[in-house]
Amino acid sequence: MDRFIIKGPVRLKGEVEISGSKNASLPILMATLLTDEPCVLTRVPDLRDVRTTFKLLTELGKNVSYDGNMAVVTNAGPLKGSVSYDLVKQMRASFWVAGPLLARLKHAQIPLPGGCAIGVRPVDIHLKGFEKLGAVCTTLKGDILIKAGELKPAKIVLRFPSVGATINIMMCAVLIPGQTIIENAAKEPEVDDLIAALKSMGADITVDAQGRVIIEGKAALGPMKHAVVADRIETGTFVIAAAATRGDVIIKNCVPSHNEILVENLVESGFEVVTGDGRIHIKYKEGVQLKPVGIRTMPYPGFATDLQAPYMSLLCTLPGASDITEDIFENRYMHAPELVRMGADITIEKTMAKIKGGAPLSGAKVMASDLRGGVALVIAALCAGGESSIDRVYHIDRGYENIEQKFAGLGAVIKRFNPEKQ
Repeated sequence: MDRFIIKGPVRLKGEVEISGSKNASLPILMATLLTDEPCVLTRVPDLRDVRTTFKLLTELGKNVSYDGNMAVVTNAGPLKGSVSYDLVKQMRASFWVAGPLLARLKHAQIPLPGGCAIGVRPVDIHLKGFEKLGAVCTTLKGDILIKAGELKPAKIVLRFPSVGATINIMMCAVLIPGQTIIENAAKEPEVDDLIAALKSMGADITVDAQGRVIIEGKAALGPMKHAVVADRIETGTFVIAAAATRGDVIIKNCVPSHNEILVENLVESGFEVVTGDGRIHIKYKEGVQLKPVGIRTMPYPGFATDLQAPYMSLLCTLPGASDITEDIFENRYMHAPELVRMGADITIEKTMAKIKGGAPLSGAKVMASDLRGGVALVIAALCAGGESSIDRVYHIDRGYENIEQKFAGLGAVIKRFNPEKQ
């Protein structure tokens, strides 16, 4: 099993280029199930979750070719209505095939999904949306069965602006003639990117001033051609890593407005941040007195829950007391005990983490428990004195393309090591 060996401390310096968004690539790839026409996606990151999605599409009747971050999805035979648990257990986003399959076949059988163990994350919001569209949803031996005699357009009000539910319901509704309206829909940039991809196929989707997603469904969609948006979580991760190591880094090919709150917090903390066309330049000026700025995670445009763990590592390096409140997932502090092993002072009280920062971190043997918690340990290791060993980096590989090469390009001393291959 791969691990990272990192020697710190280091000040990151240089330029890094951001990959296409993982969280946009996955639903857009699954949207190719909505048509038999060829679909071409560029800027698709080479990630474990992306390759799992390729396997899902192949199992469902598609042919996928992938080269140089370009994925071409074509029809390989009749579309199938069920997927195996062996694939679904690897990635929660697998459940997003439900909407397209229901739209095309009027039925789908999907095992309850897996993925990072960061909370319950129920799919009931998805299912209630499907039921509004005319489907009947039941469970059988760990599978969710979704069937419909006839689907119909509807007005759907989400009890929470769930990204997954917004995506799934939208992908189903685009093939239901008539007007479907989703209220309290998620506003994340990844949702906007899926809308752009669906529009390239001929879908009629608008978002009004109130944030409602209005879909005029069609009987069929055509081919897709789309370039995936930059990954705002990878962008934020490198911005935070630069701040934590007191570095001087230019993040290129990103969308600065997607991380506006993070940038505002870092400026308030005392870092110098300049944003421009597709780039963020963050640096620490010697002698500046830094201070911690606490956060509360919220749906977009609030502070992203996916950046909470990396941000905690940053707060551990800033002198003073600060708080983090996690309002999205109830079990997303699993990285905190590992940071404590490295010398951090963190106390967890239900949904709040209290951090007393400023004490030096030291290298240690730690373990990644999930994707974003894993990269938080990488950032802490870059700041810590001595050598750190991070196990279970397969979690990190799910969401970061060539992460060790990118950090090494900024001056980090990091290598991938598998003791079983020695």
